[in-house]
Amino acid sequence: MSDDKLWNREYWKVMTSNFMLFFAFYILTPLLPIYLDAQFAADKHMIGIVLSGYVVATLLVRPFSGFIVDTFDRKRVLTLCFFVFFIMFAGYVGAGTLLMFAIVRTLHGLPFGAATVANSTVAIDVLPASRRNEGIGYYGLSNNLAMAIAPSVGIWIYHATGRFDLLFWLALVIALAGFVSSSRVRLPERRRVIGRPKLSLDHFFLGRAWLMAVNICLFGLCWGVMSNYVAIYGQEELGITDGTGLFFMILAVGLVCARLIGSRSLRRGEIARSGLRGVIFSSLGFVLFASGAGEWGYYLSALLIGLGNGQMYPAMLNMFIGVARHDQRGTANSSILISWDAGMGLGILLGGFLAQYMSYAAAFGVTALAQLVGALLYGVATCRFFERRRLSPAVGEGDGQKRQ
Repeated sequence: MSDDKLWNREYWKVMTSNFMLFFAFYILTPLLPIYLDAQFAADKHMIGIVLSGYVVATLLVRPFSGFIVDTFDRKRVLTLCFFVFFIMFAGYVGAGTLLMFAIVRTLHGLPFGAATVANSTVAIDVLPASRRNEGIGYYGLSNNLAMAIAPSVGIWIYHATGRFDLLFWLALVIALAGFVSSSRVRLPERRRVIGRPKLSLDHFFLGRAWLMAVNICLFGLCWGVMSNYVAIYGQEELGITDGTGLFFMILAVGLVCARLIGSRSLRRGEIARSGLRGVIFSSLGFVLFASGAGEWGYYLSALLIGLGNGQMYPAMLNMFIGVARHDQRGTANSSILISWDAGMGLGILLGGFLAQYMSYAAAFGVTALAQLVGALLYGVATCRFFERRRLSPAVGEGDGQKRQ
């Protein structure tokens, strides 16, 4: 591999497996509330509880995932987690009761949480040091695109066929393709760290990044409400019965444009500034979405949220990596994902609760407020917090180039 080649073969494999991982998972996300209502007559509050189960499981496994990825053979950890993730999709087909479905959905969060940590850490390993900031930004495009496109595909298939079982089997096949891709990745040999303690708090959660964790949690809360309840909100509050697929497609366009624009800033090392632009765009999008401005506001908010999150998330991921030692890459990845998922879980529960006892409009009003609080925190404190704790690039290096 050339020392500075960004788009190398192994990076493409990791990007592909990550795309398939998130595509398989999120092709079902916006339709599960509809499925639970139609199949099991679950009320809104119960839907929120069932859907948040996987987030709880993911949060439980993520701290240990970071430690395991930093301690053991990363490829073996990745392929094992990805295999379990793939096979769990069969459980959705066989779940005949609401309780069984809740159990399957919750357990599915375990391999999902572990595989996302392992895959993102492997992506860092196969990137040349000189292109790491830029590469991390592009890497996030794979899961952002999947999270934006997959719901559109799922909604289109559902409207065309009316069959949820077809979607479950399709998700299983896509996950299998991702597993095959991940199993073919060849990693550089890692340098052993002499004298590193086997167990310490910083190998389960990156304490140096605590304020950034709080900030990303607030942004995750907003994404959790939006991604899970946008379809029902559009139908019940705005009268848009078939626009969710287009919403996610516009969101995807925003994400792609933001990644392409933001990668140049990341290459120049302008991490905090790139994140600030993203935070501002996202805030405008969530406020517009919650305002109930009608169909034009619904779709314009999708573009703004895509432009925002497409710059904010990779910038904050680089922040987490930037305050971590090279032997803490797994922990840095697990820490931002823990924080994001904690926010998403709170968002799913809060959205379901507010929708049940107030309205979906109230749920998205609270979401916009949370986004504004997160934006204020980022601009006032988080950027300076990062600059004070940022490690020099040399601290994060030390990888060899020998392939396993």
